[in-house]
Amino acid sequence: MSACCDKTSEALRHPRTRQRGVLIAVLWINVVMFFVELGAGLYTGSAALTADALDNLGDAFVYGISLYVLYRSIRWRAGAALVKGLIQLAFGIGVLIYVGHRISVGIAPVSWMMVSVASVALIANLTCFLLLMRHRRDDINMRSVWLCSRNDVIGNIGVIVAAGFVHLTASHWPDVIVGALIAAVFLKTAANVLRESIYALRHGEERTSGDTSRLEQRCD
Repeated sequence: MSACCDKTSEALRHPRTRQRGVLIAVLWINVVMFFVELGAGLYTGSAALTADALDNLGDAFVYGISLYVLYRSIRWRAGAALVKGLIQLAFGIGVLIYVGHRISVGIAPVSWMMVSVASVALIANLTCFLLLMRHRRDDINMRSVWLCSRNDVIGNIGVIVAAGFVHLTASHWPDVIVGALIAAVFLKTAANVLRESIYALRHGEERTSGDTSRLEQRCD
C-alpha cells in the first residue's frame, strides 16, 4: 500500500517537477537579458530597449514567484498571479515615465546597437516562449508566465522595427512610440492577469477552459 501511494504521489508531482525545471531555465535567461538590454538601452539612449529590459526584470520576478507557489494551493497560485499583475502594472507605468523623459531629451538612439541587442533578446525570449508553451494551459500560475513570455517576443520585434525606422528617419520618435506600445502591452496584460487572479481568489477556482480561451484572445 505504501509503495502504491508513493508512486501515486510521484505521478502527481511529476508535472510540477517539469514546470519547475522550465521556470528555473527561463528565470535565468531573463536575468541575463535584463542586464544586457539595460546596459545597451542606457548607453544608446533607447526607450524601447530600456522598456524591454524592464520587461525582462519583471518577468524574472514573475518566474521567481511562480517557483515559490508551484506546489501550493489554487489560492496561493492565484495570489501569486495577482502580484504578477501588479508588477506588470508598475513596470508599465514606469516605462511610460521613461518614455516621457526620452521625448523631452529628443535625441535619436544608436540604431545598429538596438538591432543587435534586440535580435539576441528575441532569440532568448523565443526560447522561453517555446519552453513555456506546453505548460500554458496547466493552471493560472503557468498561464500568467506564458503571457509574460509572449509579451517579451512582441517587445523584441517592436524594438527591431523601431531601430529600422530610427535609422531611416534619424528621429527618436519611432523608438519613443515603440516604447509606449510596450508599456501598453504591460498594462493590458496586467489588467487581464489581475482580473483572472481576483476571480480565482474570490471563488477558490480558476475559470473554465472556455473562459481561458477568451482571456488569451483578449491578450492578443
